[in-house]
Amino acid sequence: MKHHLPGALCVALAVAFPGAAFAATPAAPAADLKQLREQLRELRESYEQRIQALEKRLADTEQQATRAVSSAAAAGTTASAAVQSVVKAEARAAEAQATADSVASRPTSASAFNPAVSLIIDSKFTRLQRDPSAYRIDGFMPSGGEVGPPRKGFSLGESELAFSANVDHLFRGNARFALAEDDGAGVVEVEEVNVETLAMPAGLKLKAGRFLSGVGYINQQHPHEWDFSDAPLAYKAFFGYRLQNDGVQVRWVAPTELFMEFGAEVAGGDKYPGAERKANGAGLWTAFAHVGGDIGDSSAWQLGLSHVRANPRERGFEDNGVSNAFSGRSQTWIADFVYKWAPNGNSRERYLKVQGEYLQRRESGELSYNLDADGVAEAASAARFRQSGSYLQAVYQFMPHWRLGVRGDWLRSGTADLGTLDPTGLPILAAYNPTRQTAMVDWSPSEFSRLRLQFARDKSRNGESDNQVWLQYIMSLGAHGAHKF
Repeated sequence: MKHHLPGALCVALAVAFPGAAFAATPAAPAADLKQLREQLRELRESYEQRIQALEKRLADTEQQATRAVSSAAAAGTTASAAVQSVVKAEARAAEAQATADSVASRPTSASAFNPAVSLIIDSKFTRLQRDPSAYRIDGFMPSGGEVGPPRKGFSLGESELAFSANVDHLFRGNARFALAEDDGAGVVEVEEVNVETLAMPAGLKLKAGRFLSGVGYINQQHPHEWDFSDAPLAYKAFFGYRLQNDGVQVRWVAPTELFMEFGAEVAGGDKYPGAERKANGAGLWTAFAHVGGDIGDSSAWQLGLSHVRANPRERGFEDNGVSNAFSGRSQTWIADFVYKWAPNGNSRERYLKVQGEYLQRRESGELSYNLDADGVAEAASAARFRQSGSYLQAVYQFMPHWRLGVRGDWLRSGTADLGTLDPTGLPILAAYNPTRQTAMVDWSPSEFSRLRLQFARDKSRNGESDNQVWLQYIMSLGAHGAHKF
């Protein structure tokens, strides 16, 4: 196959560029001929390198198949286990061969290298009792994130524009932009721009750039993937609705029948629970692990444990018209679980998904009260916080295209230790336990569209209940990748 490729490329070039073929006559300038020969040589070298890499993978896979048979015989395993190993190895070999054939026959036009593009359109209509611009979560230091509901009436939600493509056989590039509005003006936010590896050994994967952290369960999902119109209260209070990093992430999936994933991240930590930094090095570190498996043919489960550590410096927030800042150490632990059920694994007709997460945060450091324009505090004192939050939700698809869901949210602010500071000057940090109950029904005529009606009773503000009605539609245009478990 490799030895016939240059001839095939010449034919393809002659068909694709007939003008160039007619120009390659004795009357054509020598410079044009030289340029054509140089382009042909570059194409030949590029494809030969790719095919050589794929052929090496094919040879390695065939060796793995041979070793699988030998190992099975030496260990005295059953014949069926050996056959399964060979079948899996042969399937990987066939996949590698198919990929090689695809590369060899790939067209050479520029459009062949275009990335996958998708646009998620999200729009909402809300009916709220309270002013969303005054939304807060009492008992917790404000995160500065997008924690409140959208404005009353019609509003543009957080639509997303995404691009992704394999750079080559070693790297893949991803970019995702959030399209929203703020005070009537359009806003574009860079959600993710990163590069990840494709061919690292032993199940390792490296990602660098901006990405959603792998901690917890819902944090890795984009808003259009959520089962409800907004994030749980715990994520709003602890992460400003999600933890987003600019840094490096490494993941490792163990080669076991039971799914086991381990990961760690090092990031700048410029966003909550960190703070904007003016120093070299990292300001946020995470570690996470997930394990999961099947229960028979109809059920699957996953458990996770994560840790987030940040060292915020002068993390500012406002309370009662006064500017304040916290500097110190922040640690958050997250425990998550997911259970899914579908008859014989067929989720097209019916399925049930139950998920929940528990978050606990401890912070200790110095709290500066009433900063002036030069950043000088009226008073400062050692401060400590120990807070927690959780949510539990269930979503049931009772018939094709139709789902029902309920979710409960709970936060525990604890009692803040403000040292020598007068707590009456910081009313938002007064002890309070916000709660929220939500119910929804949605209809998805296809995997590319969804209409949702949601009701919520929000008690985030002390002494103020907000009964909320949300009507949302989500439409997906273009490439639509599979969602995570």
